[in-house]
This record gives sequence, structure tokens and C-alpha cells, in this order.
Amino acid sequence: MAALDGKRIAFLATDGVEEVEYTKPREAVEQAGARVELISLESGSIQAMQHMDKSSTYPVDKAVADADPGDYDALVLPGGVANPDFLRADPDAVRFVRAFFDAGKPVGAICHGPWTLVEADVVKGRTLTSWPSLRTDLTNAGATWVDETCHVDNGLVTSRNPDDLPAFCSKIVEEFAEGRH
Repeated sequence: MAALDGKRIAFLATDGVEEVEYTKPREAVEQAGARVELISLESGSIQAMQHMDKSSTYPVDKAVADADPGDYDALVLPGGVANPDFLRADPDAVRFVRAFFDAGKPVGAICHGPWTLVEADVVKGRTLTSWPSLRTDLTNAGATWVDETCHVDNGLVTSRNPDDLPAFCSKIVEEFAEGRH
């Protein structure tokens, strides 16, 4: 039996998502047995990026306004510069993210992904890492920022950038298998 058999994992992303920060964690949780759904701002597909260049598009399973956080066991927030900026400006996306924290469900956020956590007001009193330019935003929101490959704080897994993906992917599988915190 795989570590995540029977678990449903939501990936919340939109146009501008850093491709490898979506594809590698998705591959990791699927290989561990999870069912994954891509949740986005609208139905259709999203445009992924490789740094600043357009890459592949990915089909959206459900619009965030129609998604019930109660249907999922965990959440992943990939980065990319534009992706979390669009997400944090959408009230439905912010409510969706906050619901995972209210329910004590594990969440993984990499690179610029924690921007959405700031908007959801869920970082106060937590320790996390991110892309370095988010340090001020996170500390202003009440978090303690650390420069680490991967940091876990009560079910919240964060990493800095695509170089950290091996550690991030391993740790989200572990935390998602543990379940609610």
C-alpha cells in the first residue's frame, strides 16, 4: 500500500505557475498513491512557465469557486511569480487556502507560493521559508522566515526554489500521509 492511497490532493495554481514546481510535486504525490486535482481561478487550462518563458498548458479539473476544501486531504501551492499574485487577489482562492489551515490539513508551498498564505492570514506565529524576496512580506505578516532547503511547521511544508524540489516532494508526501495536524 502506498503512503497516500485514498488521499485526494488539491493543487491550486493559475497562469504563470512555475512548471516544475507543479509537475514534480504532482508526480511525487501521485506516485505515492494520491489522486490529484488541479484547482484554478477558472475552468479550461492554465499556462505554465519555465522561468519567464511560456511552457506547457495544463487542464483545470475544477474552478476554485466550485471546489470544496472538505473534499481534499491536503493542498499544494506551487510558485512562479505571477501565479500566486493572481491567486492572492482572488477571494475564492484565499478562502480555499484558509480552509485547509482552519481544518488542520497539511499544506505545501514552494518558492513564491507563500504569497497566497500571507493573504489568507495563516502565517502569523509560523516559521517558513520561501523565495528570498518574500522574506519581508512574510515577516510583516507575523512569520519567522528561515533560509532552509525545506522547513516544516505543524503540517506546513515550505521550500525556497526548484533546486529544493527533491526535499520538498519527499516531505509533502510524509506530511500528507500523517494527515491532520
